[in-house]
Amino acid sequence: LRKAFGKPLADQGMLRRDVGMLRCEIDQARLLVLEAARSIDEEGGVFNPKARQRIAMIKFIVPQMASKVIDRAIQVHGGGGVSSDFPLAFAYAQARSLQLADGPDEVHLNQVAKMELARYSEKKK
Repeated sequence: LRKAFGKPLADQGMLRRDVGMLRCEIDQARLLVLEAARSIDEEGGVFNPKARQRIAMIKFIVPQMASKVIDRAIQVHGGGGVSSDFPLAFAYAQARSLQLADGPDEVHLNQVAKMELARYSEKKK
């Protein structure tokens, strides 16, 4: 167990706060993936607008969340987090590359926004 200020890291208030927030973000991403899968299965495959929008959200949210979780783990491990003693630096590089693998975040966010705005412009007509 790593210790800081004479206490295990798990007993540090700020770390507990971060763990709680990161757990929420992991579950948010997981639930979005499950909802996209449900939409694909039940609403006409990957070409239905609802699924396409969720897939674009996933391509933005999941790699970003993974990078954030790993970055916090690196911070907690201090210098060891970027050394070869732990796999964290490698994991961060992999997670960061996922943010570019299927196009930059801006492309996915633009797609999400276009689909969202289209929903409201169609309702007004």
